[in-house]
Amino acid sequence: MGEKEERVLEKKEKRQEKLLKKYESMEGAGKFKKWRNERPFWGATLTLLAGLMVLYIPLQLYAIAFIPGSLVFVGFLFGGLILIVGTCAYFYPKLSTLFGVITIFLSVLSIMGALGGFIIGTIIGIIGGSLCIAWQQDEISFTAPSDKKRIKRRPKHQRPIENNQSLQA
Repeated sequence: MGEKEERVLEKKEKRQEKLLKKYESMEGAGKFKKWRNERPFWGATLTLLAGLMVLYIPLQLYAIAFIPGSLVFVGFLFGGLILIVGTCAYFYPKLSTLFGVITIFLSVLSIMGALGGFIIGTIIGIIGGSLCIAWQQDEISFTAPSDKKRIKRRPKHQRPIENNQSLQA
């Protein structure tokens, strides 16, 4: 076997170990943690925060939003779209790359209409979009080594009664 093939096998083994650790940590997790793990949670959350920050300035200037020549209306549009994209990232995780690109695009353009939420909204939007792009759903499909046998716990109602206690009605 060549050196290159050995490195490829080593990388695959490390990835399998990482997935196994992730699987073991998710075994006893609560419902929220499992839900959060199945989607780009932090990217979508930061995208929502960026949308709120971008909307802050147009909401303060709503009195002049519809005056001809005012770009405040564009701030409403971009801020609202960023909020919609952030919400969609929660419910459609397979499209997270697309939502990340749209978030970055709208965050940068929001500088024009809403000062990008004092530029902080733009920065948070870029970070949230990047996290949405970087997120990937790992399918946990591995074969456990035969020497490591996993102990499966039975649910409480199926466990044997300890200390020879009997149920009394």
